[in-house]
Amino acid sequence: MTQMALVIDLNVCVGCHACVTSCKEWNTSGESGSLADMNPYDADPSGTFFNRVQSFEAGSFPNAETIHFPKSCLHCEDPPCVPVCPTGASYKRKEDGLVLVDFDRCIGCKYCAWACPYGARELDESRKEMTKCTLCVDRIHDENLSERDRQPACVLACPTSARLFGDIHDPESVVSKAIEERGGYQLMPEWNTRPANHYLPRVPTEAAGCGSGSCSCKSTGSVQEPESLDAQFERGELHLASMATRI
Repeated sequence: MTQMALVIDLNVCVGCHACVTSCKEWNTSGESGSLADMNPYDADPSGTFFNRVQSFEAGSFPNAETIHFPKSCLHCEDPPCVPVCPTGASYKRKEDGLVLVDFDRCIGCKYCAWACPYGARELDESRKEMTKCTLCVDRIHDENLSERDRQPACVLACPTSARLFGDIHDPESVVSKAIEERGGYQLMPEWNTRPANHYLPRVPTEAAGCGSGSCSCKSTGSVQEPESLDAQFERGELHLASMATRI
């Protein structure tokens, strides 16, 4: 069975929130919208977001560093949110493995939110419906878009290409290869939900220079030269939306 998912490289995520804002913009105007913002600029803001970035400090001076951890629905292969739904509003699609919500059936009971160990469900206060990341299902299957653009909005917006998208059950996909080569891992596997989304672990700061697995530079003798944009673009590692930030 196909299982579409995200693979997020924690080593290059800079916490810019481009994924958060692009997700909000696309889904508010798409099939999931509109998503409420009750107090977007208050001291205690509230609103509906499918994707959030949590940032925290790790280590101690002088080896302290900031870690940015994006989190959204992980589209589990054994999602605990589905069987607890009393109306069948939460379901998992066979054709792509996505966990979705039928808003016409949702009664806002929050059972799915209580069952989800990752806190990925949010109640839209204005509609009284449970919402979550759909991996932009209304975009990734849109044949009116070019093949390169049939990706989640957060993937296209990421300026560092920290987010990869594909079928983790396809051993030849970019996500499967990234998981295998970089030791991608699932979040909280002890819950046995088999999260489809994976994370690529951070490389220690002292090992993150040129020549490490996190650096795309190539070495020519003793001089480190950055790899060309064309080469990255051809491999699909450089997205159209991020090119302006790199040129």
